[in-house]
Amino acid sequence: MKSLYLSVGVLAMALAASSASAQQQVNLRAGFLPDPHEVSVYSGGSNNASNLGGRCTGMISDTPDVVVNFNSSGGRLAFQVVSRGDTSLVINGPDGRYYCDDDTNGLNPVLDWSNAPSGQYDVWIGAVGDAASATLQISESSF
Repeated sequence: MKSLYLSVGVLAMALAASSASAQQQVNLRAGFLPDPHEVSVYSGGSNNASNLGGRCTGMISDTPDVVVNFNSSGGRLAFQVVSRGDTSLVINGPDGRYYCDDDTNGLNPVLDWSNAPSGQYDVWIGAVGDAASATLQISESSF
């Protein structure tokens, strides 16, 4: 059991330390248009997201694929990955916690906050199997 916590802690610290060098950065505020906001990404990496525990799965990169800075009015914020490949979604939220999903909408992962806090959302697009091109959709509506 100790080694599980150590592995999770080491991976989380490595991912957190690397968040400043994300592939892409997006700044959004409540009421953003177009909705959904779309970002082209490529899934995968060399880190096994399952080491984070919970519903985390897939292979993710060292650095977030996208860093989203969101200025909230207390409403919904939703993330979905659309791809022909099997993808997963890992988000380090403004509260410092990791949230993960796989296959909520077919093979596409979805995460949403009904009362999204303002702050930084570090987003990794995982590959479950082969890496693939994908689109990260960010919306103030449900997917």
